[in-house]
Amino acid sequence: MNRRNFIQLSGLGSLPVVAGGWNGLAGYAAGDESQPEEAIPVSFARDGPGFTPAEYVAKLQEINHQHPIQPDSYGEHGAVDELLKKFMAMTGKEAAIYMPSGTLANQLAIHVLSKGNSKVFVQETSHVYRDEADAAQSLYGKRLIPLAKGGFAFTLEELQAEVDYATKGEYFPTGIGGVSIEIPVRRSNYQVFPMEELKKISAWCREKGYKLHLDGARLHPASAWSGVSVREYSELFDTVYICLYKYLGANSGAVLCGSKEVIEPMTHLVKIHGGSMYQNWTNAAMALHQLDGLEERLRATREKADKLFVALNSIPGIQIHPVPNGCNVFHLRTAAGYDGKALAMLLAQKDKIRMPTPDETDGTIHLHVNESLLQRDNESIIAAFNAAVPRVKA
Repeated sequence: MNRRNFIQLSGLGSLPVVAGGWNGLAGYAAGDESQPEEAIPVSFARDGPGFTPAEYVAKLQEINHQHPIQPDSYGEHGAVDELLKKFMAMTGKEAAIYMPSGTLANQLAIHVLSKGNSKVFVQETSHVYRDEADAAQSLYGKRLIPLAKGGFAFTLEELQAEVDYATKGEYFPTGIGGVSIEIPVRRSNYQVFPMEELKKISAWCREKGYKLHLDGARLHPASAWSGVSVREYSELFDTVYICLYKYLGANSGAVLCGSKEVIEPMTHLVKIHGGSMYQNWTNAAMALHQLDGLEERLRATREKADKLFVALNSIPGIQIHPVPNGCNVFHLRTAAGYDGKALAMLLAQKDKIRMPTPDETDGTIHLHVNESLLQRDNESIIAAFNAAVPRVKA
């Protein structure tokens, strides 16, 4: 079928592919009598629940009925205290603090850990280096030194070589503040730093007195797919940041964990940077609720996805492959003559299966595996793809 005719006939031409929430796809099938009533939305478009405002309020009501939510005051007491205790136990760190954003968590961790030393080594693709508006340089006078350009990991030998180069021959030498590592790396399709190399880097840095910060915004998915626990990752670093909204359901927020010596000055630093929010209990209560049983659910999600993708790869016209050294992102590619954009639209309309639009450069659809997969049986998803893929062949 001609692509233009297909889109016109199906009514998909003006249909948005991306919408919020596990249940945010209901509007896709408005007026479509063929939509199965029992179909529960599945989203391959993000890492966790993207609640609509109505869903978020309803979820908080549900949480409050199960366990009355206690308010905090400027990030202390109530639900926030409960959340911080959970993070401390999970990471093995003796202190934790709520932050309004991951950028502030990363920047303050690097600032406090490195003290007066200006050199900080990072992945060139990391969020700290590429996506935080040069805050380390602009606000804190840090010199970020990138490694592994275009990649997601570097070796101990590469770090040692850069440290050696950066410290020799300076007329006015400055000290080394430490190393910041992102796991997984968003810009590298969620690739995960190899654990064996991390252990070597951590041991060497501690021997030299260099501090280590972990940007673990999406650390739980990395843990579920690598088999390395959040605690094991955290033990190799001095500070650990984990996001509250990427897969924990909150609207915003972050938690930074570390030693008391590092965390205690943070309350003042958050305040002077304008990040001290009066109340944060809505985010804390949601994240606390989602954390309960999260590791088991993510393991179940991984196992289910593995079986699903084996079955989907038997359908002519599509192939799904894992990202090397990756975690919960998989690449779906359509064969020549198949329209990936139309496939995404059709699955959203007919079966409440939501996928991102294809990458403009090579047509790859980046599937983000998350807990929504547990809401539907694999057989119904396979049947949906079996029906949809032939229809998008030119």
